[in-house]
Amino acid sequence: MRMIDLDDGTYTAVVDSIEDGLATIFYEQDGEDVASDVREASDLPEDGRHADALFTVIVRDEAVVDWSYEPAKTEDRQEAAQNRFDRLSSRPPSDDET
Repeated sequence: MRMIDLDDGTYTAVVDSIEDGLATIFYEQDGEDVASDVREASDLPEDGRHADALFTVIVRDEAVVDWSYEPAKTEDRQEAAQNRFDRLSSRPPSDDET
């Protein structure tokens, strides 16, 4: 089992990217980033093997012992990110457009 420097507990894991069969994962607790990891994508449940997938994970003895893919939370986070992007990318009208 792959070791990770996290205390025992429940965390949110977010897949940042998957390239060449390796997944870059960020772990959060209480909304704060607490660790990151690169592991074989095949370690993840199949339905969550994509960028931005969100999992609830349980860590015991510095190993992730349970991965629970959260499709609804994944979608909610993607929509929130898209909404932020849309708000930031919309520019105020120029003087000629008012």
